[in-house]
Amino acid sequence: MARVSDDELNQLAIELGDKLRARGWMLATAESCTGGWVGQLVTAIPGSSTWYERGFITYANDAKIEMLGVPEELLAMHGAVSEEVTSAMAAGALANSHAQAALAISGIAGPGGGTPQKPVGLVCYGWALADGTLMSSTCRLGGDREEIRSRAVAAALRGLIDLIA
Repeated sequence: MARVSDDELNQLAIELGDKLRARGWMLATAESCTGGWVGQLVTAIPGSSTWYERGFITYANDAKIEMLGVPEELLAMHGAVSEEVTSAMAAGALANSHAQAALAISGIAGPGGGTPQKPVGLVCYGWALADGTLMSSTCRLGGDREEIRSRAVAAALRGLIDLIA
């Protein structure tokens, strides 16, 4: 398996930016396993300041609680890698920004950290819009750490593109 190419990731970010700009919307991101990759990707695009408002890198559970308002009970009940938590992360990114659209990613990129219930490659996503729309998804990605993370970034971007299309 190969990592998603930089060209493909860049094209997805440009497409998302075009859709956001057409609506006059701003984006906020909440990233865990991708460590700010989405934020780096979108800020590499000239003019992205017209549609990218801010990003939260919330790798630790305490950061999810403190920066995004994810309820501690939700983390205790479902774990950080869950649709419940990524939905709360996306909603928290909206609530703690001036954006109208948000995406969130949490997963187990490996090589360690997986369990039989939550194996390496499990990634959860959350997307939120200012109108109250909240969507989530989970997938199992193959490959090494870099491949999993690049695929997670691509899937998060595609998910938000589809949601606002």
